[in-house]
Formats: sequence, C-alpha cells, structure tokens
Amino acid sequence: MTTELGLPSLRGGPPRDPARPDDSRLIDGFGRVATDLRISLTDRCNLRCTYCMPAEGLDWMPRDEQLTDDELNRLIAIAVHELGVEELRFTGGEPMLRKGLENVLSAASELRPRPDISLTTNGVGLARRAEALAAAGVDRLNVSMDTLRPERFAEITRRDRLQDVLDGLAAAHAAGMRPVKINTVLMRGVNDDEAADLLAFAVEHGYQLRFIEQMPLDAQHGWRRSEMITAEEILERLEQRFVLTESDEDRGGAPAEKFVVNGGPDVVGVIASVTRPFCGACDRTRLTADGQVRTCLFATGETDLRAMVRGGSSDAEIAETWRNAMWGKKAGHDIDDPGFLQPTRPMSAIGG
Repeated sequence: MTTELGLPSLRGGPPRDPARPDDSRLIDGFGRVATDLRISLTDRCNLRCTYCMPAEGLDWMPRDEQLTDDELNRLIAIAVHELGVEELRFTGGEPMLRKGLENVLSAASELRPRPDISLTTNGVGLARRAEALAAAGVDRLNVSMDTLRPERFAEITRRDRLQDVLDGLAAAHAAGMRPVKINTVLMRGVNDDEAADLLAFAVEHGYQLRFIEQMPLDAQHGWRRSEMITAEEILERLEQRFVLTESDEDRGGAPAEKFVVNGGPDVVGVIASVTRPFCGACDRTRLTADGQVRTCLFATGETDLRAMVRGGSSDAEIAETWRNAMWGKKAGHDIDDPGFLQPTRPMSAIGG
C-alpha cells in the first residue's frame, strides 16, 4: 500500500494492475515513461528561505529513518539497471549536507549504462567542493539564487551568504560543469524587480537562468496564487530589456520553456508549473531521503521502498513494486482543482 495524507506506508506498494503492459520500464497509465529520477539526499538545509520553511527550521528526519549510502546506492542501481532510468538529479534539502555525498555520486557514475548526473544546491559551500563534485561525476549543476543584492538575500534566506553562492557559481563553472544553471523564484513585492538584472548577470557570466513559478510546497502552507509572479509576468519584465524568441529546441519532458535571448546563443528558461503545467510530458519519478517513491511532486501518496530494502526483498521485487507505483500516477497535479490538497511534506523533504 501507499502512504495517503501522511498515514504510514506499508511494504509492497499497490498490487499490479492487469492492464499494465509487460514492460520493464516505469510506464504510467497515460503512456508516459519515467526516465528521470529525482533523489532527495536529506531534508536538512543551512538556509531558511521564507517561501520554504519557518525561521526556526523544521523537525528534521531522524538519521535512522534516512537511507544509508548502501541502501541508496542499491535503489539507484535498480532504477538504472532494471527500470531504464537515464538521468539522476540529486537534491535536498541541501544535498551538500549529506555526509559522504561524493561517495554516492561516484557510485552512481560507475553504473553502466552511465546515467546523466546533476545536482541542485543552494550554493553555500560550493566554492570549496566544486572540483570534488565534478570529479565524483556531476555533469550539470543547478544553484538556487533569488537576488543579486546582499541585504535582500539575507532577508529572503535569513542568512548573509550571497557572496558564498556567487563564489560557488564561479567555481562550478571553472570546474567544467555545463551548464551551470541558476534557479530563481520571483516573489511579488520582494524581488520581482530584479528579473532583468538577474538575466543580465547570467548572460555576462555564461550561466543559464531559469525562473520558477512559486509553488504550494512551503512548510507553512501560506502559498497564495494571487501573490505568485506568473510566467507571463516574468516574460513581460524580461522583455523590457531583452528580445526573447521561443526556442525551437525539442522540449521533450523538460520542465522549462526556453527562450533565446537577443538572438542567441544565450537562453533563459521559465518553469510555469502552476499556470502552464507540463504534466502531460512528465518523465520523472522521485525518491525521498527516507526511501519513499513519489510519482509526482504534488503526490499525496508514497510507496515505501525502504521497508522492502530492510526487509530482505530482492531487486526484482523492489523493481516490480516501483513499476506498480508509477502505473498509478495521476494525469496531473490538479493545482487548479477546487479539491487540491497541498502535500503534507514540504519541498525540503520532497526534493526538487
């Protein structure tokens, strides 16, 4: 069974639907195939962003509930070898707070076929670890940064660490990770006046900027759609200083709509999860730090693989349970549905 609305999950997941095709991949009932695995390494974070968690932080996951390195490596290997996963994105919380991070990355990079490996981080501490992360197998990097102003950064994150993030971006670029992406959330009356400045900064330094609509994933459950800066508004702000044209690159299952900046070669992305949902092409499956499979960022149910790993299940049994869970994936996140329920886990506990 799966977890529903915070109830404990049980080993084994949902039973197989006879309608599910005899296919080893992670196919859902709408014909989508999950080839991108998002892996949360920890729910802990060293920032306290106002749109993510309260100033005092959260009650962190007990260490014994978190997957060990060996357990995590095993599930990743099952995903790649048995289920056809081709891309791994390591997230958090803040993934660099995970002890032994480079060991986990190295094990993933040694898998064959080798998956594409990326990391999403807040950039604090990145400057001193960028070379080690690249050596461990990280191909691409996403750094969350919502402002270029030190005082505003301290206000948003409740930490005075902007220079550390800027140094981390430069170090990642120097270490050869391509592209280095910046993820930015614009908030009305907070930093929405910086959209064009952020894009100019990214173009100047050779980074790729992606704006993300603020989503209902905060621990405080204070999200209001009326306070969100929409994709349309983001583009309007950018077009005051830049000429944007839609990219003709095949988007596939990528979450970002890409726009060419001033004729190229630079591009900017907009992830409009709320106003322009891309659920129909979703190719993602998610694994939380405590070993729960989530079929969607906004899922209210989870399937417990940790219990199977610790209970002696075989790789084949775990893979089949994962397939069954993905077969039941919903068509979309239903944010616009009057009955929409925000996930009980906040973003820091789900992973980006």
